[in-house]
Amino acid sequence: MAKTLGAVLIVVGILTFVIQGISYTTHEEVIDIGPLKVTTENEKTIPLPPILGGLALVGGVVLVALGTRRS
Repeated sequence: MAKTLGAVLIVVGILTFVIQGISYTTHEEVIDIGPLKVTTENEKTIPLPPILGGLALVGGVVLVALGTRRS
């Protein structure tokens, strides 16, 4: 169990360094006058700090090491 969770954390840590943020698009209605509707798309990004990736990576390595040690 610890090895599996550790492997997942290692992958998440590496992905955090590669991706560096999660982007998504929102649609907002600007004008709504009868049959006339004007919308706009806004792209927003949630930044993922590198320290988060580092902590996940280190935690994953520790869990894999502990899981291997106990086996």
